[in-house]
Amino acid sequence: MKNETQCSAPAGAVYGLGLIGAAIYYISVATSFWMGVVGFFKALVWPIFLVYEAFKFFGA
Repeated sequence: MKNETQCSAPAGAVYGLGLIGAAIYYISVATSFWMGVVGFFKALVWPIFLVYEAFKFFGA
């Protein structure tokens, strides 16, 4: 039986801190309650925006 461990804790920590930071930013610049809700959902998927912009910048 193989003993496999996952080493994704650092990535989870970075995502968690990014989630908190993005949520604080998007909610603080929201002009209404619903824009704050949209901002929270944006904070959940911020890596998608980051990768998209990186691909656009590098021309991939």
